[in-house]
Amino acid sequence: MILVVAATEIEMAPFIETMGRKHTSRPIGNSWKSLIAGVGPVSTMQNLTRHLLQEEGKLDLIVNLGIAGAYIQPIQRDQPQLLDLCLAQREILGDFGICLENEIDYLDPGLTGPLVFDLGPGIKSRAMNILTDAYYPVHEGTFITVNSVTGTRARGDFLQQRWGALCENMEGASVAKLCAEFSIPCVELRCISNYVEDRDPSSWKLSQACDKVAEAGAYLVNELIENYEKFA
Repeated sequence: MILVVAATEIEMAPFIETMGRKHTSRPIGNSWKSLIAGVGPVSTMQNLTRHLLQEEGKLDLIVNLGIAGAYIQPIQRDQPQLLDLCLAQREILGDFGICLENEIDYLDPGLTGPLVFDLGPGIKSRAMNILTDAYYPVHEGTFITVNSVTGTRARGDFLQQRWGALCENMEGASVAKLCAEFSIPCVELRCISNYVEDRDPSSWKLSQACDKVAEAGAYLVNELIENYEKFA
């Protein structure tokens, strides 16, 4: 069973609609479920933990779908553009510490526990191959999870430079942490809806990004269902 997790209805609804139009040779109702886990790391941790306890032993994979804000990359690095797809190699709890003007002073790991969560290389590589074989261009790299959306270019630059990150979101590290705790493979796929810069919502493409990640995510999930035995 695949569990598809998104933070909000606007991210999940296009995915469910797209899955309804897709065909797979396996019984779709017995192959995947969806969960709207809520906005932010706390709601996601609470709701996903409850679901995992109820479904213990029944889930083979979690696919985390959603939108993200792209950090402005150094000139020598590939820059994710609006509506580009990104696949997580690892997730970071990026603002768990002391918030200073344009940076975060991270606390001792003995107090916080780990801030970095690697996503399994095997399933990530499988997901990348599925998407690129279908001509979906995908960036891959580090994602950062924040408790509050970054609203200034200065803070975005700090987070990007500190972790070498592609983009930020508000839930991914919670999903990755729980997947590690429950020993469930995890894939995180996001579409860029905005740049992390001095806040300018007029330039954002939220609905288009939701539609794009829904389309790619539905293709990915259907391919994984068709090859069910290969990702366990």
